[in-house]
Amino acid sequence: MPELTRVRGFKLPVADLPKSLDWYRRVFGFESELEFPDADGVVRGVAGALPGCGGVGIALRETEEAHSQPGLELLLGVADRAGIEEWAAHLDALGVPHSPVIDATVGWLVVLHDADGHEIHLYTDERHGLDQAGREGYGRIAQDGSV
Repeated sequence: MPELTRVRGFKLPVADLPKSLDWYRRVFGFESELEFPDADGVVRGVAGALPGCGGVGIALRETEEAHSQPGLELLLGVADRAGIEEWAAHLDALGVPHSPVIDATVGWLVVLHDADGHEIHLYTDERHGLDQAGREGYGRIAQDGSV
């Protein structure tokens, strides 16, 4: 099989590009590097890298059919428990609704939604060491790699 080198990015449909662009700028410090005008010259899409994500890009594309999809989540890494607490405080300062810090399957998690309702998970790289295998809705370490 040929080798993959990394996740380059992801594209999200948005209903109102200026509103979504403002949200991603305020919350994540996103800056657009490319813009995509339509035939009339109206910018209907932007793309750029998310700060701190090692060059992983995000593209926002305006479309009337934009909507969030249950079960489809954007997961962004945060170093540790202290970092996730800092994110919760940052979101509070911005007035962005979010979950409390959650003891998730292997690390700590904060859940929020963007301007279009797309679910975003801020999840720690640091593991908490709790055994969540018996909790409904939580994962467990795969025993043999089969589903």
